[in-house]
Amino acid sequence: MANSKYEYVKSFEQSDALLPHTWIVIRVDGRGFTRFAQVHGFQKPNDEQALHLMNECATAVLEDIPDICFGYGVSDEYRSAAAAVAMSFVLRKNSTLFQRRASKLVSIVVSLFSATYVMKWGRYFPGTEMQYAPSFDGRAVCYPSDTILRDYLSWRQVDCHVNNQYNTCYWSLVHSGCSPAEAQNVIKGTLADFKNELLHTRFGINYNDLPAIFRKGSLVFKRKDENIVKVENGVPIKRQKTMVVVSHEDLIKDSFWKENPSILGSANSKKANLRSAALTEKDAETSAFKNGSEMMMEVHS
Repeated sequence: MANSKYEYVKSFEQSDALLPHTWIVIRVDGRGFTRFAQVHGFQKPNDEQALHLMNECATAVLEDIPDICFGYGVSDEYRSAAAAVAMSFVLRKNSTLFQRRASKLVSIVVSLFSATYVMKWGRYFPGTEMQYAPSFDGRAVCYPSDTILRDYLSWRQVDCHVNNQYNTCYWSLVHSGCSPAEAQNVIKGTLADFKNELLHTRFGINYNDLPAIFRKGSLVFKRKDENIVKVENGVPIKRQKTMVVVSHEDLIKDSFWKENPSILGSANSKKANLRSAALTEKDAETSAFKNGSEMMMEVHS
């Protein structure tokens, strides 16, 4: 195919391919969600419906992009309702989706997450009209080993606990009559034991009894389940079905990873590989069509 005289502009593009054979984590963060939570009346310190909406968005991402094997979501701000989205999506080490281009991967994940958030809003907030469109930003980071990836996810879950414990104390104090400044001064620089005792003695709250979705965040991943589809001659016919599930459990301990070895498995499923190849091929076809259109424009000009 002949090149058009305008094709030199492609030389200004910079390669943004991420390191091969590394875990890719795409982190999606809500932009200005403290204000968004206030305008839309989210409950404080935790709005469970807002967190379920976040999880549905994450589920949509995992269902649409086979190379993403895991997601972890938390609230990521102090002194705000627990709706400040911070969702980390993990792409497998051997993924070649979109040639591992950071801009392509980040933009697709963020746009899909954002669109789903708006589309599903009415399901979780049926009586609340969205006052303005939410916005999200994203970044991509590579982690070279399973150990470092797990350390990243463990860091996020520890952060979830720290933020939630602080927020629970802060808003309990505010709701009891303290000013924001007074509440902050009470718990500033205190350790976890002090916060637990404060919640228990002043408000009758056992922190460990709070819902796990608040304390541990949300784990979103794919799990294969066996279902009996029919019975022939008295013999049950079973079929495996892969489903995206959401749980709220400890991912720091080894037990979760031992119970779900496929998450960090080095090999993609055959279906995921085929889907990845199809998406890459479609992207290449789009580029070829664009180049062909440019050439036709030049011929007819």
